[in-house]
Parts: sequence; structure tokens; C-alpha cells
Amino acid sequence: MKLFTLLSLVLLSLSTMAQQTETIYLSGTGAENTVNWDFYCSEGQNSGEWTSIPVPSCWEQQGFGSYDYGHVPFEKRMNETGRYRYRFNIPKSWKDKEIAIVFDGVMTDAEVKINGKLAGPIHQGAFYQFRYDITKLLNIGQENQLEVFVKKHSDNESVSLAERKADFWIFGGIFRPVFLEAKPKTNIHRVAIGAQANGDFKADVYLTNAKNASQIRIDIQTLAGETEASFRSDITGHVSRVSGTFNNPQTWSPEFPNLYQAVFNLLDKNKQVIHRHTERIGFRTVEVRESDGIYLNGVKIKMQGVNRHTFHPKFGRTSSKDLSITAVNLMKDMNMNAVRMSHYPPDKHFLEVCDSLGLVVIDELTAWQKPSYDDVVGRKLLEEMIARDVNHPSVIIWANGNEGGENNSLNDDFAELDIQQRIVIHPWQDYEMTNTLHYIDYDYLSLDGFSKRKIYFPTEFLHGLYDGGHGAGLDDYWLRMWNDPLCAGGFLWVFADESVERTDGDNELDSDGNHAPDGILGPYNEREGSFFTIKEIWAPIQFEKRYITPNFNGVFNIENRYFFTDLSQCSFAAEWVSFSGPGQRITEIIDSTEKLKLNLAPGNKSQMQVKLPANWQALDALRITAVDPHGRHINTWTWPVKKAQVKAQELLTETSALKPTLDETDSDLTVTAGEITISFEKTNGTITEIKKQGQLIPLSNGPLFVSREKTVKHFSTSFVDNNLRIEVTYENADYAKWTIDGHGLVDLEVAYEPTGRSQFAGITFDFPEDNVAGMKWLGNGPYRVYKNRMKGVNFGLWEKAYNNTITGESGFIYPEFKGYHSEVYWAEIEGKDNLGFTVYVRSNDIFLRMLTPDEPAAPARTKLEYPAGDISFLHGINAIGTKFKGPDNLGPQSMPNQFSSAKMDGGKLTMRLTFDFN
Repeated sequence: MKLFTLLSLVLLSLSTMAQQTETIYLSGTGAENTVNWDFYCSEGQNSGEWTSIPVPSCWEQQGFGSYDYGHVPFEKRMNETGRYRYRFNIPKSWKDKEIAIVFDGVMTDAEVKINGKLAGPIHQGAFYQFRYDITKLLNIGQENQLEVFVKKHSDNESVSLAERKADFWIFGGIFRPVFLEAKPKTNIHRVAIGAQANGDFKADVYLTNAKNASQIRIDIQTLAGETEASFRSDITGHVSRVSGTFNNPQTWSPEFPNLYQAVFNLLDKNKQVIHRHTERIGFRTVEVRESDGIYLNGVKIKMQGVNRHTFHPKFGRTSSKDLSITAVNLMKDMNMNAVRMSHYPPDKHFLEVCDSLGLVVIDELTAWQKPSYDDVVGRKLLEEMIARDVNHPSVIIWANGNEGGENNSLNDDFAELDIQQRIVIHPWQDYEMTNTLHYIDYDYLSLDGFSKRKIYFPTEFLHGLYDGGHGAGLDDYWLRMWNDPLCAGGFLWVFADESVERTDGDNELDSDGNHAPDGILGPYNEREGSFFTIKEIWAPIQFEKRYITPNFNGVFNIENRYFFTDLSQCSFAAEWVSFSGPGQRITEIIDSTEKLKLNLAPGNKSQMQVKLPANWQALDALRITAVDPHGRHINTWTWPVKKAQVKAQELLTETSALKPTLDETDSDLTVTAGEITISFEKTNGTITEIKKQGQLIPLSNGPLFVSREKTVKHFSTSFVDNNLRIEVTYENADYAKWTIDGHGLVDLEVAYEPTGRSQFAGITFDFPEDNVAGMKWLGNGPYRVYKNRMKGVNFGLWEKAYNNTITGESGFIYPEFKGYHSEVYWAEIEGKDNLGFTVYVRSNDIFLRMLTPDEPAAPARTKLEYPAGDISFLHGINAIGTKFKGPDNLGPQSMPNQFSSAKMDGGKLTMRLTFDFN
């Protein structure tokens, strides 16, 4: 009996396996998992001889052929071709199977032969899965030969113009996996599924050789395999519709991406399973309501999205499941909920990751700009895209080309081919119910123009370049976009820099000048400053702006910007923190912590109460961290407890009984205080030299006012007790007052009027870059800021070694060292040979400008002017542009600093600093 039971189980197992589609990979599964095939390249690197190449791959990244960026004219391209050969065996168990060879993507034309015979028509179009039934071409149980002839550029002119003439790198080769599929002769070819949030389910089942089949049964299961609903339908033809209702499904959304598996069983007349096919699905409903918005499961949403190329510096367009997981996690870490495929369908595994981790997707039929695919090849590629991607719950919108690349003959074909009837858009165009105009000025967000009734979501905006765009300007844009009921969100350009390791140039990175360094992330996913700005602005939890003062009561006004998540499902932690001071090892002491809970439904506002420790005013900062229901960090917000002046008084407690000495001429003044000697030029009131024990500390030529030159009217010295007072009076009664004690502690107070509209306002000094080794500071960090990119930094104690990174172009060390740093309380400027200094800020809201970032070769509208000098202390700084827009088009935060003497008490801006050169 036991033997019979065991035998029955074995036979059942074999029967079940026989009913499933079996897969054998001929290539590897992705960029980090490849199989070597024979390869011959016609021209360029390593051409003219048979060798081997990893598959899948872009052949340029394996040292073959030539590199082309999509702007290079066709007549100047090498246009090489590649020949592939691979020998493989077919299991004898596949003898009575239908066998297909599947290519997930080949750039661009692919002629496929099995054992010397054509498998089918030449496939044209790079980014689409295609297959051939090769059952009759195979030698079962024997060795078979696969040959693939690949043309990097298509013989179909429309394909080459749509895919190969574009603003991105052009690669060649079998760049996605190749595999064999074996099915029973009677089988499920594919399925198309529509699963609604209310549980309504329908599926079109496409059958092969259906005459031997009788019925279809669909089991809706949890991912663990537990069946929760079943639907049946008799076979009605080549395509059979099955429908039913699943009561109370857990719905899919970016916040809660609940998934099921639909198991399709093709049954014969005896109800035995002929073939079984499984799809992972989500129940969700997408509605586009005219002149209203986009609704997911009955909830109006805004897409916080980004455009993404499939790209890696080492692998080109070849990807992997791990790379897709990394990319989607980075997007989710920026609090994004959407991604646009630009400008082609991605790898299938990328959509699978969007399904499982939760992003809504715009999936795009390729055409970078005009012209589009022709009608014949366009229809074929559209069929391939929808057949592969139709069942992904993450895909909610189709895009017909990009920026004028739409084929209007195909507009209605999307609905014909898509069981879910998703909306179709024309990116950058007012089309039907939507307006997706690209690269708008801030003023366009009044949405009072010619498309005022349309649902607006720019499928590209705030075009990044180097350190510009993205987060720079987003705060202003998003304020309008969030509060406009007809705005459905937007998609930043672009996710990551598209810089390639060139195998013809010692693997050095090449971004084709300023064409490709457009990313929020660097080429290897380095997090640039905008990453954290976006994370804060798009955080689904928003704190109303608040400063902590002695009257602070622990209450914050808070808004829940989730669409499906109550804040009771999130966790919050508050920490009261103290920081070490200058000259000490960087440490922070957490004085007290508190776990916070808040019940707040999506879209609502309330208050959060933080307990105040008895000694809270003696501490340095309050920090609150929020974590989402899945354990993902939402954001951390930090507020300084004390003003800068209070912190400086706390740190500077020593007084000196010594008295500085003077050496004065008609033009110069030299002050000696302890080990410090400081020389001033009386004609302009600036420091000319500072020495410590005879060694030069190279801070000089300041203070100079950065927004307008000042003429010295009077220079005088006097003693107040033991302290030397130096007063420099400028025109218009502006002044600089120095107070120097006997130990060499130097206090500087300035009062001045900047220009009425200034790019920056404050004072500056020289400190040669060659003498800078690093800095440590208490203030906002660790990233630099611009006037229109102030968010994404946190108040704390930070340290950076000197680097000369040019964002997106060279260095690639982040955070960048040079640039503007906000809300600085004190800073240790580390000079080489320990010849630096410490500065304490005694005024609120002061920026430290640390050196001048080197300018990239072609900055376009991100070109930025910095104040004269090297180290500046500023009341106001300037904004940075995008690739296409200067700051003057990006909204209020991007405008110059405005000042009116008559409208400010005292008529001047004041600043107080204390320098310690010891």
C-alpha cells in the first residue's frame, strides 16, 4: 500500500510538471548572469573574426563595434552587424511538445535560424518580446544550432528613426534573455486579465489547438497558493472569455501592493488538466474622469513620478531583476509612487517589481520624437507590448510615442488590444482628456490657458542637468500642483545619469557631453542632493513650517498626504539631541526618545504632540523620524532648539585679561593678540594677513560685500576694557566692527544694505582652495543647497573631506564639498598643516559658501554665478536652473533676493560672526 501511494505521488508530480510550461534558458537571465555564444562583429572593435560574447549583453559593452549617441547623423555611424551562434540540446521529454524560442529584446533587426532554416520573419524593433514556433525545425534529443543575424540599425526606416535617432545612447545586440518554452500541443498561448477593485474578474484566454479542450478553470490564489475563488467557462473558440466575482479582494495600490496569482487550468472533456498557466495579478480599478482627475480604487491620486531609462554604465541597456529591485527601491525611498517608461517598454522583471513594491507605471510605445513607427510595424510592436504587459496591475496608462512621435493610426488600437481599456496619452500633448505638456514655466501652473479643462500631468518637467533641475524648483511647482484639483501629478526628468563605461576608452565614463548627465542619481546610483529634496517634498507626511522658540509647546500641525494609508499604520519616533562642539570628536547624545502615534485618515490634517523634557531648552535639536507600514523610511525632520546666538554664547565662555597690541601706519594696521597676528588694510577695511605663531592662516581680503562694492569713509580703533575695537564705516552708513580680545578671539559685526534685487547678499573672504582640507559644521547638511532647493537637508553635526566633484561630470564623490550650506551655527574650516580656523555664527539664517564649485563643460541653464572670494557668509543666495529653464522661469523661490531699506526696521541687514584662529 505504501509503495502504491508513493508511486501515485511520483506519477502525480510528473503529470503536474507535464501540464506546466517548461522553460530552458539559452542565454543567461540578465546582466550579471550570462552565457557565452559564438559571435562575429562586422566592423569596429574586435571585428572580422569569430570569437565569443556573453548573452544577454550590448555588444559595445563587451568590446565590439562602435559607440553612437542618438544625435549622431546616420551617415556618420558605423552601422555594424553581429552574427551569433549557439548549440543546444532539446530534452527527449519534449518530443510531443509545442516548442517556441522567445527573445525578450534584440537591437534592432533579428533574423533567426534553427538548424540553418528561418524560424520566421525578421523581427524589427528593439524593445519588444517576440517568439517563433520552432517545433518542426528541431532535432529532439540531438544537438541543434541557433543562428541570429542582428542589425544594429533597422532596414525599416521608421524603426530606425523612432528608436535609433533619439536623445539616448544607441546599442546593438541580443540585450535581453533568450529562452525556449515547451507546452502541450493543446495549450494556453497567453491570457489577458482585467481584475477590478470590487472583485469583478474577466480574462480572455488565447488557445492553441483548442479542439481537444473542453473547459477553462481559473483559481484565484494567494501568493502562498491558497485558493480563495474559482471561475469556470466552457471553451467558445480560439479566444474564450472567463468571468466571475471574487468577494472582498485585498486591492492593489502603490501603498498596499496586494497581489494574487490567477492559475489557469485548461481542461479536457474528462476535466483533466491539459495545460496550466499562472499569472500574478492585482485587483484595482483605474478611472480617468473628464475634467476631474485620475482615480485608483475610487480615490483621486496624484502621481509623484520620474522618467527612467533602462541603463547601467557597465551593461548599457542590459538589466537584471536585482537591478530592477534596486531602481524601484530608490524611487520608493524618494517617496515616489509612479514611473514613466521612457521611451520604450522595460524588461518584464521591472514591471514585476513595480507590481510587488508598488509603483504605478506609464508604459510607452517607442518613438522618441517625429516620425513614429509606420502603421504596419507599429501595429505589430503594439501587439507585442500589450500582449506582454497587459496583466501588470502597475501599468495604468499607455503612451503612444513621445513628444510628437505618436502614430495616430494606432490610437484606437490600444483599446482594441487591451482588455482593461487603459487610457492612452500623447506625452507633451493636449490629447483627449489629458494635457501632458513638457517643461513648463512656473506660470503655466495657473492652468488658465487653452487646456484649462484637461487633467494636467507633465510627463516630463524640471529637466535635470548636473546639479540643476529636479529638486531645484520642485517646492514651488509642487505647491501649485498639489493644490490644483485638475493636476494629477508629474514626472521628473530623469532617474539616473546615462553615462556609459566605454570599452574603447579604458572604461572611462562618457555622458556625451551634457546630453546624458540628467539624473537625480549618478551613473552608479550615487545619491545627489535632489534625491533628498524630492524625498522631503514628496513625503506623504508633511509638517507645517515651524520654528522652535522658548515658547514652544510641543505641537506640530501635520498633514496626511497618503491616499490609502492612515497614519496609525505608520510609526514615529522623536529624539531630543545634543551635539559635541568644535575641536571635539563628532558625537551626539540622545537625551530622550518618544514613540509617537497618530490616527489620521488620508487627506486630513491634525496635530502631533511631542512631550517636552524638563531640560529641553538646554538641548540642541528635536528630531522626528517617520516609517511607513512596510518599514520603509519616509523622512526625518530636525529642528534646532536654540538660535545661533544662544549656541555661540554657550560655546564661547572664556574671557581674556590680556590686551592686544597695535602697530599702525597711515595705510595698515597690525594687531597682535596672544599667538595671533592680524593685519588690516585701512583703505578698504579688509584683512590682508593672519598668522599663528608666525605661520600663515590664508584667510584674507575680507570682509567684502558681495552684492555691491562699498567705499570706506572712516577707519578707527579704540579699546573697550581690554578688547580692541576696530570700526570701518562705509558709504550709506554701512559698517563693519571688529572686536579682538587678548587671546586672539575675533568678533565681527556688519550692517549693510544690499541691492534691491540681488543674487546673493553678505560678505566674503579669500581662502585659497589649495589650502582647504575639509570642514566640520553644526547646521543643515550634509548636502549643499540653492535658493530654490532648500529642503532635503537636516540640522545636525556634519563633516566632509575636501572633494572637487562636478556633479554628474567628474569626481562622483557625494555629498559635494563645495557650495552653499544653510543654517550654519559654527564651522571648523580645516586648513592644510592645521592652518585653519573656527567660525561661530551669532545671527539667524546664515549661509556658509564653501569655495566655488567648478563649472561643467556645458552647463546650459544650470550655469550659476557665485560671489567673489572663496568663503562667504550670506543672508541670501541664488537659485539654479534646469537644462532648459533659467531660474527666472521657475517660481518665487528662484527669484532674486529683494530688499528695501525703508521696509526693514533699522534699514539694514546685520550679521555677527566670531572667529577663533587658535
